[in-house]
Amino acid sequence: MLSLTVIAVVFGVVFLAELPDKTALAGVMLGARYRASYVFAGVAAAFVLHVVLAVAAGSVLTLLPHRLVQGFVGVLFLVGAAVLLFKKDDDEDDEVKTPADQSFWKVAGSGFGLIMVAEFGDLTQIMTANLAARYDDPLSVGLGAVLALWAVAGIGILGGRTLMRFVPLRLVTRVAAALMVALAGFSLYEAIAG
Repeated sequence: MLSLTVIAVVFGVVFLAELPDKTALAGVMLGARYRASYVFAGVAAAFVLHVVLAVAAGSVLTLLPHRLVQGFVGVLFLVGAAVLLFKKDDDEDDEVKTPADQSFWKVAGSGFGLIMVAEFGDLTQIMTANLAARYDDPLSVGLGAVLALWAVAGIGILGGRTLMRFVPLRLVTRVAAALMVALAGFSLYEAIAG
């Protein structure tokens, strides 16, 4: 059964963590060059595949003792927060291969390929696995993560440049890191208290 609370928590955490990531910037680049619906179709399909893999990995973690999983998840959330706070912006080095034409399959394929390569093993994929292990509700976690990733992709494709003029990237990154530290603290507390 779907849990709206789990969906909302996962959406918020994944959304804030992904917003300052290279996906939003890739969406801006692709959306500026190609038809937005074609770009979104490819990007959305790639994110579904990433979330399925992450939720499957997180679901395997639920087979371990609860306290061990909570401790592991708490440490991973702390690592994720540190990565967000201390990562350097190297997004200028990302190159987008321009398709030869504007056909649906070429543009969607470029978006799919870019996201598959750029996001594999990314922080939000690891976070999604952690959240799947934490909540033991793969459907709600998967839905919250997919919706968050799609929202970030949509923002990036349709209006990322405008958003970044009003919301400093540093602020978004710090809010996401703070949420991850809070989730880490809660998970570690549960691991210790049992």
